[in-house]
Amino acid sequence: MITMTAQEIAAAVGGTLQGTGTASAVSTDSRSIQPGSLFVALAGERFDGHNYIEAALKSGAAGCLCARLPEKLREDKFYIQVPDTLLGLKNLASVYRSGFDLPVVQITGSVGKTTTKEMTAAVLRRRYPTLATAGNFNNAIGVPLTLLNLSTEHRAAVVESGMDRFGEIRYAGEMIRPDIAVITNIGDVHVELLGSREGILKAKSEIFENLKSGGTVILNGDDPLLNTLAPPFPTLRCGVGENCDVRISEVEDRGFGGVGCTATTKRAVYRLDIPAFGTHMVYAAAMAAVIGELLGLTAEEITAGVADYRPAGSRLRLIHLSDGRVILDDCYNANPHAMTAMLKVLSKGERTVAIMGDMGELGDQAARIHGEMGELARTLGIGFVVAVGKNARYMAQGAGPEMSRWYPTVEDFLSDPPEEAFQPGTVTGVKASHFMHFERIVEALQNR
Repeated sequence: MITMTAQEIAAAVGGTLQGTGTASAVSTDSRSIQPGSLFVALAGERFDGHNYIEAALKSGAAGCLCARLPEKLREDKFYIQVPDTLLGLKNLASVYRSGFDLPVVQITGSVGKTTTKEMTAAVLRRRYPTLATAGNFNNAIGVPLTLLNLSTEHRAAVVESGMDRFGEIRYAGEMIRPDIAVITNIGDVHVELLGSREGILKAKSEIFENLKSGGTVILNGDDPLLNTLAPPFPTLRCGVGENCDVRISEVEDRGFGGVGCTATTKRAVYRLDIPAFGTHMVYAAAMAAVIGELLGLTAEEITAGVADYRPAGSRLRLIHLSDGRVILDDCYNANPHAMTAMLKVLSKGERTVAIMGDMGELGDQAARIHGEMGELARTLGIGFVVAVGKNARYMAQGAGPEMSRWYPTVEDFLSDPPEEAFQPGTVTGVKASHFMHFERIVEALQNR
């Protein structure tokens, strides 16, 4: 963040200022304060950052953004009071983003947001210093904090936007104001809150509301619901279908050796080598390629950028162990589409175990969808299914009793893990929604 005075911050958020000073970073976490930061005291259902203002100031924060002032004010710090600190954070990020004239890509979608963001950033960085969302820091807090990390060195930005209800993509877009808007696909994620895939489509389509005049839309051209859209902007559809403007062909599945494909645009043909597994990766690569093309990169820069891609966090991450076992760590989060992709990748192995857990926000469809994941594992020839969680029992039922085992909780798994997952040469895929904390299972598999 470029240093701002307390007066500039107060003007940006429409707040009342007491004290003077400057801030060169913004934080909402009193435990990780950088010296000279502005601490934003957010309040939620289970926490209130106002209780940690003094701790943040003692740790080096220069001042705070708050809805209520502490009883005692420090003379060497500044305080900016606003009615709503989350809205204040948004306003600050919006004003700050206005100071940068650079291409910005906003990415949303049910599945593949983070992968597409990382792939696009890898491509753009072949030419431009590029800011990208850290991990999947893509919500009402993460988006403004991402934008506030813009600096004079950046020449492009790629910002991921998540949502689980109407209005959130619009909220993010009001800060981001993108030049390029991307929707990766429409799936069942958050169907419990949005009612249907059509509801999800409507919520994702909010991304167009803040797209700059003359901006470009990039869509998955093989997604039936996205193909019902006719945005009032130049639109490029990426996929294998004949209707696609960016045509994906010659897909080569190399198993754990990655994926190759050809992406053909109106301007050029790109042979892309993707250092990740799963043929679904070709969509992210094709979208990244055409974004690079739109922003002036050469074919050499684009192909080299795709080859530079590395997954973020526990997303289809391969862990090779000394006894020949391989862990396919994809446990960061899960939904039906992503679970399907993981199982298809896992099925490339010879001796396979799928450790699958609960997927959230599926509403009254949870039993059916979890059962279908178990049936898919059986159909794909997965050797053994380990199901962990309340709804995961339907996975075990779908897989069949002869090839599955069900554990109610992660603790139950850890106390009596199945021997099938520890046989030399086994490839084990691990995936569940984030709230299941399957990273504990990955750690147990590694330490056996």
